[in-house]
Amino acid sequence: MRSSRTRAGRRTALLAVLGLTGGLLLTAPQPASAANLIKNPGFETAGTDDMPYCWKKSGWGDNDVTFETVADAHSGGKAMKVTLTRRVDGDRKALITESAECAPVVTPGKQYDLGLWYKSTTPDTSVTLFRHDPTAGWQYWTDLKTLEMAGGWTEATVRTPEVPAGTDRIAWGVSVYGTGSVTTDDYTMDQVADPVPDPVCTGTAEECANGRWDVLPTKNPVRSMHSVVLRNGKVLLIAGSGNSEQMFAAGTFTSAVYDPQNGTYKQITTPKDMFCAGHVQLDDGRVLVMSGNKGYPSADGTIGYQGYKDSYVFDPVTETYSKTNDMNDGHWYPSATILGNGDVISFGGLKEDSTGSVTAELWSDAEQKWLELWKVNQTWSYWGLYPSMILMQDGRLFYSGSHTFGNNIPGTGSAIYDYDANTITQVPGLRNKDERDQSASVLLPPAQDQKVLIIGGGNIDSNPDANRLTDVIDLKQPNPSYVAGPPLPQGTVDLGAGKVPQTGNQGKMYVSAVLLPDGKVLETGGALHNRADPVYESSLYDPATGTFDPVAADPEERGYHSSAFLLPDGRVMTTGDNPGNGSWNHDVSIYTPPYLLKGERPAITSVIDTEWTYGDTQRITVDRPIAKAELIRPAAVTHSSDPNQRFVDLPLSVDGNNIDLNVTSNPNLAPPGWYMLFAVDANGVPSVAKWVHLQGPQALSATDASAHVHDFADNLEGKVTGPGKKRTSQKVGPTVSGCDRHYGSANVCVPTDFPPTVRATTKARCDWLKKNDYGRLKVNGKDDPLRLDRNRDGIACGKGDVTLRQLP
Repeated sequence: MRSSRTRAGRRTALLAVLGLTGGLLLTAPQPASAANLIKNPGFETAGTDDMPYCWKKSGWGDNDVTFETVADAHSGGKAMKVTLTRRVDGDRKALITESAECAPVVTPGKQYDLGLWYKSTTPDTSVTLFRHDPTAGWQYWTDLKTLEMAGGWTEATVRTPEVPAGTDRIAWGVSVYGTGSVTTDDYTMDQVADPVPDPVCTGTAEECANGRWDVLPTKNPVRSMHSVVLRNGKVLLIAGSGNSEQMFAAGTFTSAVYDPQNGTYKQITTPKDMFCAGHVQLDDGRVLVMSGNKGYPSADGTIGYQGYKDSYVFDPVTETYSKTNDMNDGHWYPSATILGNGDVISFGGLKEDSTGSVTAELWSDAEQKWLELWKVNQTWSYWGLYPSMILMQDGRLFYSGSHTFGNNIPGTGSAIYDYDANTITQVPGLRNKDERDQSASVLLPPAQDQKVLIIGGGNIDSNPDANRLTDVIDLKQPNPSYVAGPPLPQGTVDLGAGKVPQTGNQGKMYVSAVLLPDGKVLETGGALHNRADPVYESSLYDPATGTFDPVAADPEERGYHSSAFLLPDGRVMTTGDNPGNGSWNHDVSIYTPPYLLKGERPAITSVIDTEWTYGDTQRITVDRPIAKAELIRPAAVTHSSDPNQRFVDLPLSVDGNNIDLNVTSNPNLAPPGWYMLFAVDANGVPSVAKWVHLQGPQALSATDASAHVHDFADNLEGKVTGPGKKRTSQKVGPTVSGCDRHYGSANVCVPTDFPPTVRATTKARCDWLKKNDYGRLKVNGKDDPLRLDRNRDGIACGKGDVTLRQLP
């Protein structure tokens, strides 16, 4: 499951961003960089002469000095201590080694920000700089800053003057010229960015502030609730029977491939009812589709939905499906998470007999098949429907609490699953855990930060107003816990009589969340109640500030069975909506974020190699300066859920228009597969994406790079459970989808519990159904649990039903 199978092995792979992608990954001297230019900035990697790699003893004069690598570090396990016990004259310092291998490359005329953490027992210190002239060699440049005495770790920062002409490298350190000691750690050096010209608005003032939505003239030809962005930039839209009992009975199963370049759709032969299947992109770019709908509920509601065992692979080149071996269980609404070795793990969903599957399934990338049950670790736990299982940087899985239909799992509603140990540890802090039905959760940008955001949600069983809660968890903490995030902004809601402002704590379920190339998250769409009352609101969440910024709202209803996803050109596409009356919204919306209305966008003019390996340095060229670059995994989304969505930062080194990108060495941060590569300028304007293929073995271990190794979600205090008693399934009620099947057809959802504003009378319920366009509703069987057929003529909400004396 993990690239490191043991707990100790996991720890060695826990590299901070500098370790995963820092200077030691570069095989040759690099020019001025947008990332930290210091190699071995925390003294973690050993060198020669009893000094850390890329550091040397330096100084002059008559004095007595000791150089020590000590364990009293600001971060990691090492720091450098320089102590003068006697001084007549001169100074001593730990200095960056004055060599082409170690000394940072600089550009004449540029300035650099220097930083370090220190403790000092002497006032006689200075940050001292040396510069290298290709003709004259190394020479003293300047002293910049005196460090005040400090008993605890203190940060010091200073900006250099402009680099003199004829300088290609500098070296620096802290000089000690009085008796006492200075301990330093975590050095940084960053080039000061050139002033960024103000963006030029290319739309209206409103559009430039909040973006723009356009409804496309061509409608989506299929009732798709599954959307997968393929490695060629096209979009696979899977409907199966499209939640239509009539199409299911006729064997009409559909998919389409949408081409954003020309706005056309191609209908695809679809072999099985993939309605409410699971899907994930394999490392070669094909799409693994697992399970789907074997049967709709019976007319009287005594039998629920059934999931089949079949599985298929969709090839984006031939645009065809091919069958794989069967899964061990049926899984209607399964999870699907790709792992760092290319395997896929899946949990939850309903079996062929409508019970809940307790079987974990594992797709082997090496064998290209679902493994036999006895080869897969099992806890015999029921995770529910579409449980959001996010791969963590050490190979464990984080269940965020996002799921579909009804209540959450028992306990705290969130957990960490360790496949190797076969244990589940509950994680605290998730608020209103049983009102997270069709919430959205995402691994926030960048993936290296290991923070997860969960947004909104409701409960189709009790059908309260959907909430506006957001919670954030930092999985880098030794004992992580959700903490409250900012409340979701409110918009307008259509309760059947036109749009009105949301009030109180009204939020939304069926919410979509999309990672954007500028590092923000677009949340959009949703509804206030079970397949009813659409909410019109969109906003951008900024992980750097932890705030939401309301933007333009999608003009279309986007509730149940809607999807939102990022296109390679940086826009967002939204599809679908399937309210309880069984209708379908075939309109497609496109969101143009504000960053595409700020003027000319940068372009990636070439990618030297599109086949990338972990730990690589990859070169691209751009047409103008950029500030950052990242990989974004293409969407495979349904029902507010895409646990594989992630944004991986690529620290970069800049040489004019040539950009060297440092690729993470940890496949758990960026599982193998095809990614969209974006280059982003200082105004947050992204390029059009280029496609690159990331694969290969882990290139480096922690000992190969300067890294700040830290504990990672290790000292968990939550309740821990191991494998339970082997069982066949979990009993699940036939009304799991929140629909009372005593009325209408299988694709019509009369709610088992009406919204709280609807009184529990026949007239009030029938008025609500009429207002929401339910039309004629046949009663299935003799039971009438919602009292909609008072005159017992077999038709719910007929004229005679609402004129009879009402019961409470």
